Amino acid sequence: MKRPPVFNQPIFRPGRVRRPRRPHPRLKGLSINHLLPNVLTVLALCSGLTAIRFAIQERWEPAVIAIVIAAILDALDGRIARLLNGQSKFGAELDSLSDAISFGVAPAFMMYLWGLNGAGSLGWIAAMAYAVCCALRLARFNSRLGVVDLPPWAYNYFTGVPAPAGAGLVLLPMTLGFEAGPDWIGHPVVIVPWTLMIGGLMVSTLPTFSFKGARVPAQWVVPALAGVGLIAAMMVSQPWWTLSIIGLAYLATLPFSILQFRKLQRAAELMKGEIIEPVPAEDAPAEADATPGETGKPL
Repeated sequence: MKRPPVFNQPIFRPGRVRRPRRPHPRLKGLSINHLLPNVLTVLALCSGLTAIRFAIQERWEPAVIAIVIAAILDALDGRIARLLNGQSKFGAELDSLSDAISFGVAPAFMMYLWGLNGAGSLGWIAAMAYAVCCALRLARFNSRLGVVDLPPWAYNYFTGVPAPAGAGLVLLPMTLGFEAGPDWIGHPVVIVPWTLMIGGLMVSTLPTFSFKGARVPAQWVVPALAGVGLIAAMMVSQPWWTLSIIGLAYLATLPFSILQFRKLQRAAELMKGEIIEPVPAEDAPAEADATPGETGKPL
């Protein structure tokens, strides 16, 4: 007896091709390399906002430390972005907004609550002028992103004092006041023109060293590392004197940066102005000045 088929119809019809299974779609998003610089920028922003909180509580020393931490994070995020190839327009805009708050609004707020309020409306004008100058300096920097018409020798210079350095300089009277006393150095007669001067340096066109392309010679590597260790020890034992010395040393580099920039500019102009001298007329061939028939050739 013949057994009936279990299935009335075959599972696979003849001539029908089985379709492959559709793979699961991959999740699209940013990699850690692209996200890490933005994380550092957000942390710098949070540090700047924390400095404002400490200033409201009149805890000046933690407020200055918060600004220093924001400056360190700001220096790291750009370099890490270049190392990891994580640059983006979003990151550049976020970095500028963070700098405007951490190095513009926060130091101005701190200086006003620390000593500028003693000058009344003039102190508020100085604090506001500094914050506006910082925003203008960052806007000018953003407008020049991607500009490639700069000469090669100009890439190692900033136009004006950068925002983190400006924040450190405007807080220099406060850091000196922690050691020398705020009676004379925190007087409005001193800090009002100082704040206005630092704001003017930020929006100026003075060339300042960027230190991004600085290279340490091989014979100076060990002394440089020893110097870093010495600065770290000084920061632990005498932080305010160390920060003050660093700020004064940066101010001392401004005349040298201007002189070096002008020297390179003059050298570039001399190289550009060199042209090939024309051949004197007496050295030209005689045939060039001869009229037809004088050279012995037929007319």
